[in-house]
Amino acid sequence: MSRAVKRAFKYRFYPTAEQAAELARTFGCVRLVYNMALAARTEAWTLRQERVNYNATSTMLTGWKKTDELAFLNDVSSVPLQQTLRHLQVAFTNFFAKRARYPTFKSKKKSRRSAEYTTSGFRYRDGRLTLAKMTAPLDIVWSRPLPRGATPSTVTVSQDSAGRWFVSLLCDDVIEQTPATGQVGVDAGLDSLLTLSTGEKITNPRHERRDRAALAKAQRNLAKKETGSANRAKARLKVARVHARITDRRRDHLHKLTTRLVRENQTIVIEDLTVRNMVKNHSLARAISDAAWRQFRTLLEYKADWHGRDVVVVDRWFPSSKVCSACGALAQRMPLNVRSWTCPCGMSHDRDVNAARTILAEGLSVIACGGGVRPQRVDARTGRSSVKQETQRVTAGIPRL
Repeated sequence: MSRAVKRAFKYRFYPTAEQAAELARTFGCVRLVYNMALAARTEAWTLRQERVNYNATSTMLTGWKKTDELAFLNDVSSVPLQQTLRHLQVAFTNFFAKRARYPTFKSKKKSRRSAEYTTSGFRYRDGRLTLAKMTAPLDIVWSRPLPRGATPSTVTVSQDSAGRWFVSLLCDDVIEQTPATGQVGVDAGLDSLLTLSTGEKITNPRHERRDRAALAKAQRNLAKKETGSANRAKARLKVARVHARITDRRRDHLHKLTTRLVRENQTIVIEDLTVRNMVKNHSLARAISDAAWRQFRTLLEYKADWHGRDVVVVDRWFPSSKVCSACGALAQRMPLNVRSWTCPCGMSHDRDVNAARTILAEGLSVIACGGGVRPQRVDARTGRSSVKQETQRVTAGIPRL
């Protein structure tokens, strides 16, 4: 069994001086057009209560190109300029649907430098990619092959803060869905990045801590440089390269973990963690950000969707650490410094392993019973968690053999 998906393949490339200059001009024009269109749409709504759509901004772009002040927009490919107007339209659509905040202006120093080309803006032949307004193909490092017979439908060129150039090719791909029978509960933490219901603990590599000394040194050197000087630009690149090295290692590790979990298990149960609120704890904010729990969930969800796996998200208020995985009893208090505890039933628990097992039990009960994810905190009659209650409801009235 297989599934057809749209998949992006990202590669690093090394542009010539002419290509770098052309792409830099394109990035600047893309940012300018986006900001002008955003300003026009905002002004139209604020002053005249008028909604401006993509077609109207596209007409505006045609008029801008005919003026003397913005005639330089004709020097770059028109495809990325049209695409940035489409991206703005998507941003407004998400805003009106209450999925995102109001669009903001792009910054020359802080915003991502990128340009998107559709099929009319590039040529891909025999493994060689040539963009519009360029005569020579890009020098791409093909770290992995594209799917057999695949032709890119969209090409996105970007440059990160460390000065590295990347090209992302969106292609049609077929994902082979292999069967799996495993079920696993996952408890995220800081001492152990992940604890599985099988008892396995995955060590937290703490990527940021490994490079903390190098990062601090680079940031101190940056702070000493004069604003606007060439030395400050060089020092900023050194800081960005340290951050890029940390980010690359973290992403690689999370990709390997999520791929392994998806390949081995049919059902994966995780917690719904509110990282945005958790990082308000200034004592743990740095460690929580380094763990990248939200990125882990994002990778896990789209890979599970590709391979036909089930990801169950348990409610954030479910007391996974305080519920006994053996009898279902709920402990009254469980401070963070308590790493192991013994239930009145006599079962001794490792805090993280027990949490992973109760998370798995709660997720399976939701699947089996169709119950809500949010459990009752305490049941006045039984004193047990909703995991055991739902199991009893299903088996009630069935005689034992």
